[in-house]
Amino acid sequence: MSPPVAPAGWSRWLVPPAALSVHLSIGQAYAWSVFKPPLESALHLSGTQSALPFQLAIVMLGLSAAFGGTLVERNGPRWAMTVALICFSSGFLLSALGAVTEQYWLIVLGYGFVGGTGLGIGYISPVSTLIKWFPDRPGMATGIAIMGFGGGALIASPWSAQMLDSFGTGSSGIALAFLVHGLTYAVFMTLGVLLVRVPRTAAPRGDRPAVPEGVQVSARSAVRTPQFWLLWLVLCMNVTAGIGILEKAAPMITDFFAHTSAPVSASAAAGFVALLSAANMAGRLGWSSASDLIGRKNVYRLYLGVGALMYLLIALFGDDSKALFVLCALVILSFYGGGFATIPAYLKDLFGTYQVGAIHGRLLTAWSTAGVLGPLIVNWIADHQEKAGSQGASLYGLSFDIMIGLLVVGFIANELVRPVHPRHHVTAAKEVADGRREQPA
Repeated sequence: MSPPVAPAGWSRWLVPPAALSVHLSIGQAYAWSVFKPPLESALHLSGTQSALPFQLAIVMLGLSAAFGGTLVERNGPRWAMTVALICFSSGFLLSALGAVTEQYWLIVLGYGFVGGTGLGIGYISPVSTLIKWFPDRPGMATGIAIMGFGGGALIASPWSAQMLDSFGTGSSGIALAFLVHGLTYAVFMTLGVLLVRVPRTAAPRGDRPAVPEGVQVSARSAVRTPQFWLLWLVLCMNVTAGIGILEKAAPMITDFFAHTSAPVSASAAAGFVALLSAANMAGRLGWSSASDLIGRKNVYRLYLGVGALMYLLIALFGDDSKALFVLCALVILSFYGGGFATIPAYLKDLFGTYQVGAIHGRLLTAWSTAGVLGPLIVNWIADHQEKAGSQGASLYGLSFDIMIGLLVVGFIANELVRPVHPRHHVTAAKEVADGRREQPA
């Protein structure tokens, strides 16, 4: 399938809305914690078990992005958005079937495996296209689109909570909510499929695009550089620290203040999830745009260094003040979102635009790893602390100490990033030769 090429006079500002229609939809993943308590009650699951669909979805996001990155580069954003639409919506329909029949494995398969594949392809589908449309402001451009992924839960969290209130929190009510999600997102994502275009200068020539000017590194060569793996570690540590809060946000704030004079209600917990999503979304645009001015390395110093300080404040004083707990969590989630939105521009700075979408896809395996680590650390420790008789904030103290350590590791990795050695740079002649051997990932 050839990507749709923009006609003469096409406005580049039509491309971000196309990307947003997909990212706002697949960003529903960040509202998963709203479904955790009803699923645990209806299907008799532990906190660790109810995290499985989300964890698998994030694993599949990274894997499908890595293996599909080159195909996305070759077939274009419309092909990728179509695949994402089919997989993501089908995942909800399978989950609805699993909920109504009380077959939890179907929810894991549908939301986690099938829907997660749609997450990965949909997530990377507009990135390289936006960078090509906005070479002057790559951080801002990718921030606009990836902002939608963070903002998806801002819509989905209260919407899901309202549906569960209306339909009920039993298995049939959960199933109906999943069904509505799947059908609605299919319609909304279709808008992006119809609207997206690639710039005329980025149209393929033959089987492979021309090599742009400046420093360029192919995806095949990029994974052989220390810079790629240092950024992999940076992203993994930053994501693990953020996703640990996000996946368990609603039950976490409820637990923290359950034994105080002002406990947190279910509706207030859903509101907290929405606030986190707003911070996640704002951070994606705000911090990534700031990186165009202050540099990628400097903004990651902020994400990782100040993020560790925020975790320390929660660990020491979080249960004394709701305002402090919420404020620190919002800052952490803004850094979490900013990290996602800034990484494509960081990759562009180091490796060029030639195959930045495919490189980005491979780097997102860090998200797969973090998607397992973050929820596993927080849920496993909380479950074991609860069995040991702990309650309230003490369920999460050890988890937060671990997150601080991981952020420090990421900070050190960011400090070690240097420009890519010229031996990895691509020339047109070299890439033609390499292209005969390289297969789609």
